[in-house]
Amino acid sequence: TDRTVVTHTRARRKRQRYVEKNGRCNVQHGNMRETYRYLTDIFTTLVDLNWRCSLFVFVMAYAVTWLFFGAIWYLIAYCRGDLDHLEDEDWTPCVNNVNGFISAFLFSIETETTIGYGHRVITDQCPVGTMLLLLQAILGSMVNAFMVGCMFVKISQPNKRAETLVFSKHAIISLRDDKLCLMFRVGDLRSSHIVGANMRAKLIKSKQTQEGEFIPLDQTDISVGFETGNDRLFLVSPLVISHEIDAHSAFWDMSQAQLEKEDFEIVVILEGMVEATGMTCQARSSYLAEEVLWGHRFSPMMSLAEGFFDVDYGAFHQTFEVDTPSCSARELALAAARLDAHLYWSISSRLDEEPTLVEQAAKQADGSSANSKGGEPIFTVGEMTDIQEQTGLGELNGSITTDQSESEA
Repeated sequence: TDRTVVTHTRARRKRQRYVEKNGRCNVQHGNMRETYRYLTDIFTTLVDLNWRCSLFVFVMAYAVTWLFFGAIWYLIAYCRGDLDHLEDEDWTPCVNNVNGFISAFLFSIETETTIGYGHRVITDQCPVGTMLLLLQAILGSMVNAFMVGCMFVKISQPNKRAETLVFSKHAIISLRDDKLCLMFRVGDLRSSHIVGANMRAKLIKSKQTQEGEFIPLDQTDISVGFETGNDRLFLVSPLVISHEIDAHSAFWDMSQAQLEKEDFEIVVILEGMVEATGMTCQARSSYLAEEVLWGHRFSPMMSLAEGFFDVDYGAFHQTFEVDTPSCSARELALAAARLDAHLYWSISSRLDEEPTLVEQAAKQADGSSANSKGGEPIFTVGEMTDIQEQTGLGELNGSITTDQSESEA
């Protein structure tokens, strides 16, 4: 069929994702000439490095510092002549038991790490050594704080927390309360919750303006309940996030047939604070046009057990087909408006054809007053035609009685 051909064509021409299913942004920056800006924020630069580079920088920071100060200690011993008086017991060196570069390097490590084995120690006859000792102690503390801080931040990053925040493999479009809605499911696999969870969604689609400007990967907000507060989630159990396709939606004119021809990407973003660490976490995923299922609904996955609610994550990605109109939300709204207008005018026409109770009461009052003039009041019940007929008979009887009285006179 034509639908199968279109599906196979789109499968062969797979769209390049802007955001991968695991949340990784598929964007690479090139031709950056102002690389010095990375050095102005060296802490963030080191944190953003991968683990291999981070460990290399961590090791090299300490190794270079130890070697640098070890070389200075060796230079001091060499300049003072300590290396020439190793066997002279009357000579007071700057640092005891420093007889070469290796021993000076070991003394540098002991000084910076505050190990203090007690074999190599600085003497009071070396003012330069005392100043160098103070400098190495201060700089060593700064290196420790900087590198340990980088490693701590990198280890405690909440990126891995996002691995336990899952999104459904497909998004769906079906009816909810007689309105077409775009829906997807989100869940948290951990028992520790995300505090202040907030959901956002973006439509990524290239467009061309009326002036002819081409905007690649234009971003449009998809409302998931910001006006009503439904975007703020209490993510204790899996939730279905719904976007009502109304006149302000980007899918207002999109039908099922048009969906199969469209080329877009829906990026969903879940943000919140990790309950255990208090750090902000962000989980991302995306849906291509072929990953949006028209006329489907998510399978139930929650049941009531004895004393608790049981969530079956085996049905997290499962959907089933439901009856859904294939027209767009605009056409569905117009059809509903026409139906409401037809019902309104049909009811109004029936009300116009039948007299109201007020008109009936008024006509009954007129008939009663006319009959009272004829001499005998007539009480009528029924249609207005009966009232008119009885009123006519009353007037006729009244005229006959008058003629008889005149003839008798």
